[in-house]
Amino acid sequence: MCTVYYGPVINPQSLTDYLALPQCLICVSPQGNIEWLVEDVESTKLNDVLSQHDYAPSDITLIRLDDGEFLMPGLVDTHTHACQVPNLGVGGELELLQWLDNYTFPTEARFKDVGYAKRAYPHVVRRIVNSGTTTCCYYGSLHLEATKVLASLVHTAGQRAFVGKCNMNRNCPPNYIEPSVKESVDTTLALIKYIEELPKAVDGETLLHPILTPRFAISCTEELLTRLSEVAQSNPELAIQTHISENKSEVELVKSLFKTNSYAEAYDKFHLLRNNTVLAHGVHLTEDEMVLIAKRGSGVAHCPTSNFYLSSGMARVGMLLDHGVKVGLGTDLAGGYSPSILAEIQHASIASKMLAIQAVDNKKCECNGGHSESSSSGEEDGHSRGRHGHKQHGRFTNQKLSIATLLYLATLGGAEVCCLQDRIGSFEQGKAFDALLVSVREGDTGNPAVWGYNPDRDLTHGVTAQSADNNLVEWLERFLFCGDDRNIKKVIVQGRTIGGRDYHPLP
Repeated sequence: MCTVYYGPVINPQSLTDYLALPQCLICVSPQGNIEWLVEDVESTKLNDVLSQHDYAPSDITLIRLDDGEFLMPGLVDTHTHACQVPNLGVGGELELLQWLDNYTFPTEARFKDVGYAKRAYPHVVRRIVNSGTTTCCYYGSLHLEATKVLASLVHTAGQRAFVGKCNMNRNCPPNYIEPSVKESVDTTLALIKYIEELPKAVDGETLLHPILTPRFAISCTEELLTRLSEVAQSNPELAIQTHISENKSEVELVKSLFKTNSYAEAYDKFHLLRNNTVLAHGVHLTEDEMVLIAKRGSGVAHCPTSNFYLSSGMARVGMLLDHGVKVGLGTDLAGGYSPSILAEIQHASIASKMLAIQAVDNKKCECNGGHSESSSSGEEDGHSRGRHGHKQHGRFTNQKLSIATLLYLATLGGAEVCCLQDRIGSFEQGKAFDALLVSVREGDTGNPAVWGYNPDRDLTHGVTAQSADNNLVEWLERFLFCGDDRNIKKVIVQGRTIGGRDYHPLP
């Protein structure tokens, strides 16, 4: 039996545009795919529309959203370290390389104990799912058996994901390093085989994928990168994830180790930049590197919370977008201290505003005190029948990121980075129904930060509410900037509820 959702829907369209649809109807097949979508249906016409699609009310399960609720595509986390979650919020006084040595590597080394992995990873996966992440790119530790545990738990949870085991055979502590290139590659191949042999979903959809994970260039010898390149070239569909240009000291060390002019050149030398490569951070990428990454079709995971927390800097997301680089958001746990992509939306907004302010200040200095005003690049949203986005279509460099852009990065942009844009990231016929059911109903969520839907307080006799689509736009913004897991009633992947406040799995 199909499930039909009726009510407010947010649907990303592009970097500069999204739809706010107060009376939307979405039909989801038993297999979890979107069979059809009607953007504007008056409640009195509901049965008529169902009849046009050859459905009677008895043929479907109808879910009517309450006032103060809306559907939006699930959030995509393009970069996180599952094995670092026990280290959340610790070590932020250090920068990247010192933080790794003093806090992160010791935390990850604990996963040598498979029993610890079995105790810790269920909490990790559940927290990430309940934070609204329907698709996630996970780094495991370097341990094969522990990463199998992670993969199995993600598979059981029903989350759409990529799981990889770190490759790292140099510049690591003696108790947390792979002993040989052969063992690194053999265990990687074993994990790939393990994940590929896990049962598919009932409808045959593959939700869990292996991903090649050279930790970062510093931790891999040229011999190891050569062998991993051979693995990648033998399987063009195998995704790749690694780090790039997160910290200035890291960048200089990479160029010294590999005798290259840039960090990106080091990966390109081993043919590791391609359309399904996910590059985390990119804080200090040069424009030449951006051109190269765009040419190869690789994507960047923007991790602003981590970049602030570890004093790494602010990635020039606008410039990446102007160069045609795919960009999504990543929590980078535990460099980032929140499992929620909402935190990345908030900090991506702040980072873009700081870059815009700096650009204006730099321009003033160049002009010897001359006055210059910063454009918002569409911070004010345009409107045309439920459509919200930039009034101006143009460059993103040194401009504030609008709500439309932030929403896109968290959903469809992340899907593009993962090469899943044809399956997820927005609501379209034929796509998988990966969604969040969000509530901003006051008294319902228990989140004091959200000034939510409360008509008894905010509407009085003789005062009419704003138009429904404007209300929906405000609900979205309040959720993005003030919301948390308490506002997420359901986390839905491939049509099936896998998390959220209303999720109560059978014991």
